Amino acid sequence: MVFKRLLGSFGVGGPTVDTVLDPGPARPGGALTGQVHLEGGQADFDVEHLTLELVARVEAEHAEGESEGVVAFERFTVGGGFRLAAGQRHSVPFSVTLPWETPVTELHGQQLGIVLGVRTELAVAGARDKGDLDPLCVAPLPVQEAILEAFGQLGFGFRSADLEYGHIAGTGQRLPFYQEIELTPAPRYAHQVNEIEVTFLAGPGGVEVVLEADKRGGLFSGGHDALARFTVGHHDTRDWNAEVDAWVRQLTEHRAAYGHQGVHGHGAPYAVHDHHDHGGHHGHGGERRSGPGAGTAIAAGAAGLAVGVVGGMVAAEVVDEVGDFFEGDEEGGED
Repeated sequence: MVFKRLLGSFGVGGPTVDTVLDPGPARPGGALTGQVHLEGGQADFDVEHLTLELVARVEAEHAEGESEGVVAFERFTVGGGFRLAAGQRHSVPFSVTLPWETPVTELHGQQLGIVLGVRTELAVAGARDKGDLDPLCVAPLPVQEAILEAFGQLGFGFRSADLEYGHIAGTGQRLPFYQEIELTPAPRYAHQVNEIEVTFLAGPGGVEVVLEADKRGGLFSGGHDALARFTVGHHDTRDWNAEVDAWVRQLTEHRAAYGHQGVHGHGAPYAVHDHHDHGGHHGHGGERRSGPGAGTAIAAGAAGLAVGVVGGMVAAEVVDEVGDFFEGDEEGGED
């Protein structure tokens, strides 16, 4: 679905823009390709620049509660410096590289409820308008997919996924937000944890896997969170079921206080700690930034990871949510 409208900043008779992404999902760190189709208006215009902006719907927590909004996390100039004659049709092909930490929106074609978009900005004669918006679909990297499939085969279920505004302490995170994939526990762990959250922080050299367990409280103690971080290579070949099961056992059984316990190595965590939850969800590592322009992924129930695949679709139609949310955001008074 392509969201196309007249560029309001240029008035009636101004040029229009229609960005069409190539079919199929992109991948973190991979190429995003397509074409920007322009159609001239009732007069000639000098196109100063043509820019693609990656935007995400992100959730933020702060003292007043939660807020939601749009965060722009990358911009690419893909053209400019040419004249668009009245009524002329002109296409600009592009190929840009997505950030490694771009969130995953689908698994085996099933939507996870994450809302990303590509917004096209056209600058003409000193005026600019964000005149086209397209939903961005991102599939996981092979190692991310293998880890999620292992969780599914071990009996964990998919609960939800969202984007959290803030930074996970002690990681190499670069974007101003991170993705949390929330899983229901496998039966063997159900007496120990309420849920496990998985975050992938990919980079050129590999992927940091951050796991957080919401632990159940005992007879004489309250519930608390445990956090573990692991590093994997893009081309690692492991028995992922055994590897992930070992990660979860280490996460759920660890009782150490704050501090770095592990060392870098094959399958070894470089940090494991527990922390008590004194009300509210603090996010990975307890560190969070907040501010204007933060937001949330759509609230939608989805069935579980089962035998390595997502077993259900999100309740809302994600593509429709992309248009409704981002178009509403633009009407909310962007410059």
